[in-house]
Amino acid sequence: MVRVSTGNPRKNSRPKQVTTSTPLHRTSVIYHKSPAKKSPAKSPRRTPRKTVTHESSTRRRSGGSHRRYRPGTRALLEIRHYQKTTHLLLRRAPFMRVVRELANKFYQGHELRWQVGALQALQESAEAFLVRLFEDANLCAIHAKRVTIMPKDIQLARRIRGRQDGLG
Repeated sequence: MVRVSTGNPRKNSRPKQVTTSTPLHRTSVIYHKSPAKKSPAKSPRRTPRKTVTHESSTRRRSGGSHRRYRPGTRALLEIRHYQKTTHLLLRRAPFMRVVRELANKFYQGHELRWQVGALQALQESAEAFLVRLFEDANLCAIHAKRVTIMPKDIQLARRIRGRQDGLG
C-alpha cells in the first residue's frame, strides 16, 4: 500500500513522504523537490529567416495600412453619411436612359424631348419614394424581429400604404 501526503504544495513546503508497506517489511522514502536548473547563458538572437507569404497578405494600400472596422460599424458610418447629405443617390445618366426608354415604350412614334428640370424633378420624386418605401420595409423587418429587409417586407409596406403610393 502506498500513501502520499496530501496538501497544497505551496502552503506546505515540507517534502512529500511516501510510505510503502508490504507484509515482509516497511520502508520509508523521502522525496525532495529538485532545485531549478539554471539555463545556459543566452546566445545572441538570430535574425528570423524570410518566409514566403501569400501576396494577398502582403499587399497594402498605397496610403498606409488598411482600416479594418468591426462588423456593423461601417454600416452605421454610411447611415450617418447618407443622412447628412442632400445629393441624389442614383446616377443621372442611367436614370435618364430608363425614363426615356419607358416614355418611348408608352409613346411609340412620337419623338419626346425632355427638359433638364423635368428629369431632375422625376429623379427627386423617385428617390424620395424609394427612400420612404425602404424605411417602411425596414420597420416591417424589425417588427418580424429581423434586421435584413426581404422582398416580403417591401410588399407588406406597399400593401399597408394602400393605393395612394402610386403603384396600385
